[in-house]
Amino acid sequence: MTKDLIYLDYNATAPIRPQVIATIVDVMTEGGNPSSVHGIGRLAKARMEEARSIIAKTLNCRPQMVIFTSGGTEANNMALLSDLRSRLIISNVAHDSVRSVAERFEGSVDVLKVNQDGVVDLEALEKMLDSGAEDTIISILYANNETGVIQDVKKIAEIAHNAGALLHIDAIQATAKIDIDFMDIGCDMMSISSHKIGGPQGVGALLVFEKLPVSSFILGGGQEAGRRGGTENIAGIAGFGHAISMIPSSLEKMQELELWRDQIEQKLADHAPDVLFLGKNVKRLPNVSMIYMADVMSETQVMNFDLDKICVSAGSACSSGKVKLSHVVDAMFDDEKIARSTVRMSLGWASVHSDADAFVKSWIKQYDRKHKS
Repeated sequence: MTKDLIYLDYNATAPIRPQVIATIVDVMTEGGNPSSVHGIGRLAKARMEEARSIIAKTLNCRPQMVIFTSGGTEANNMALLSDLRSRLIISNVAHDSVRSVAERFEGSVDVLKVNQDGVVDLEALEKMLDSGAEDTIISILYANNETGVIQDVKKIAEIAHNAGALLHIDAIQATAKIDIDFMDIGCDMMSISSHKIGGPQGVGALLVFEKLPVSSFILGGGQEAGRRGGTENIAGIAGFGHAISMIPSSLEKMQELELWRDQIEQKLADHAPDVLFLGKNVKRLPNVSMIYMADVMSETQVMNFDLDKICVSAGSACSSGKVKLSHVVDAMFDDEKIARSTVRMSLGWASVHSDADAFVKSWIKQYDRKHKS
């Protein structure tokens, strides 16, 4: 990251950790195709399997359950478009990669609503599954990428399996921010991604029980035990594994970041009584705050923060780089005024306390310009 910028957009992507970069460079220097049987190929294969074992051990699953992908989006697509079931249930705060899948899902799709805190309605889910759900797959976002709101995935897994449904968990945003145990949750599939945790972009994984016949969208040499074609991104996978191995230190850092986040929110609330922190009343990721500033458009706020050399985000950025209305905020409040005036501040592994102070100063300056002139 550029040294003169304050980066507070970790939920979009985290800077690559220096230790991970060193591992990637080493592996790129070694070269090799893991499908080759000679010495260099075997070394590449060993690098890949070491990363697979690290992921399995850290998240508590078997190594053979880890399918490497090009990222979290592919993992979500693989989980939900493998013709495992003919009915799909998603929430109305799902990530765009899941919402897009729903649009082309060859079967029926039901949408589970959230309340104003961003929590899914579990009673509504039970009613959706009342008549039996052997034909159903449910996809739930463990922790929301915008608000950080955490769902009760263990309870959802219990409800799903009691009805005979499969459960996919999108844990891309939750990984390395809260403790995750695949087996303890009780889900059938889980998506994770490298670039959210200080690893390289362009690599992720789907954790899935071997009995589930997931389908690859990339056909070729039968890599990943025949579950995904194409030569594996060995350097990226090795970097991903190294980043996963650093989760214990990441979780320690999150304790500190939660204190800073709470301090930010308290200072803003003391200054602006009409400020809203979305999801504040329920369990959230410790590093993020989605903040509503009345009467100031999200895009304007992002630009003003940028002028102060602070990087934040608002809603979802489309490919043109424009800010569009947050479907997450809209789902929680059904109030376009709120949806159009929120920004997301997210801290991470390289954040320092002065970053939080700078954010508060810039936010208050913008607020006063609009409300106290």
